[in-house]
Amino acid sequence: MKLMSSPTSPFVRKVHVLLHETGQYEAIDIYAKPTSPFDTAPEVATANPLGKIPALIREDGPTLYDSRVICRFLDDHAKAGLYPDGRIWETLTLEATADGIMEAAVLMLYEHKLRPAEAVLDSWVDAQWSKIERAVSALNARWMSHLRGPLDMGQIAVGCALGYLDFRHDARGWRKGNDALDDWYAVFSQRESMKLTAPADAV
Repeated sequence: MKLMSSPTSPFVRKVHVLLHETGQYEAIDIYAKPTSPFDTAPEVATANPLGKIPALIREDGPTLYDSRVICRFLDDHAKAGLYPDGRIWETLTLEATADGIMEAAVLMLYEHKLRPAEAVLDSWVDAQWSKIERAVSALNARWMSHLRGPLDMGQIAVGCALGYLDFRHDARGWRKGNDALDDWYAVFSQRESMKLTAPADAV
């Protein structure tokens, strides 16, 4: 299998962390293909008509895309149990919350990176950050018992989301008022899978 990837995408990082946690990383060919809404790599567009990464190219079936689909497939492939039946809805909701944080954070980046300075709408950027603030506050208030439990895909997604906030929007300070989540992330970010997949530069 081949994974269309990017060194800075938080959605790709989710897949990479899963691959390391489940011992599948060496079995997947990783192709770094950075892409953006205005400059889609042809290989990415061929793999995923939406022009987004990650995309998992399989020899025995159609290409899979959307990080949640890919992670669910790879977890099943390894029989790793990162989507445990006993708390499946909580795990999926936690993953969706983390993905929403990532999406809002990426849109904030695109607003400044892809638009001319005079066209940037700061109020729209602030609205995206408000979504992130609400989600992070909810994680801190409602989800700590789950985050402190056995490893699952919800935890991996949250770890990658918080890592992306540090990488792209550190100055906004997601940790303020979220001490329990900050403490959890300080430990979770030291997992070998997280250290091996940390974004290296601001491409």
